[in-house]
Amino acid sequence: MKLKYLILVSMSGAIVALDQLTKMYIHTQFRVGESLTVIDGFFNITSVRNPGAAFGFLAQSHPDFRNIFFLVIPPIALLIILSVLRTVPDDDKIQITGLSLVFGGAIGNYIDRIRFRYVIDFLDFHVKDAYTYPAFNVADMTIVSGIGVLILLMIRDSKRQRAAKKSSKGKTA
Repeated sequence: MKLKYLILVSMSGAIVALDQLTKMYIHTQFRVGESLTVIDGFFNITSVRNPGAAFGFLAQSHPDFRNIFFLVIPPIALLIILSVLRTVPDDDKIQITGLSLVFGGAIGNYIDRIRFRYVIDFLDFHVKDAYTYPAFNVADMTIVSGIGVLILLMIRDSKRQRAAKKSSKGKTA
């Protein structure tokens, strides 16, 4: 098996395990809405059931539509990630890591969707009562981190391409 697939399997497995363990703890030890202050005025562990996507996107949509959408789209996204990974050079560890982070997080949240029809969120950051960031979970963190890595790589590659174009224009002039 190629190294990039071993990285994908090992990272995704670790992400899913950590994600599901933390969610299982919250699900069994907290009532919905129950909150534990960790850092006063900044961070709580709060049990939240999120029927929507990130930031509650689609949370208010019709439950039948939402359930079908969230059961169909993640497997498609996972297949897209696998097809992209096939084209990634074996030595591009950063891109492989970014894709693996997204893949593992998507599986972690998909497990919740299958089991409960919602995602368990619990990491609750806020600034006193002035600003509250939507609660999230381990899977969400890895998805956002992976997408961040992939965006940074795209920006870096775009800059390199512009510099190469500029350099080749200067040589032909």
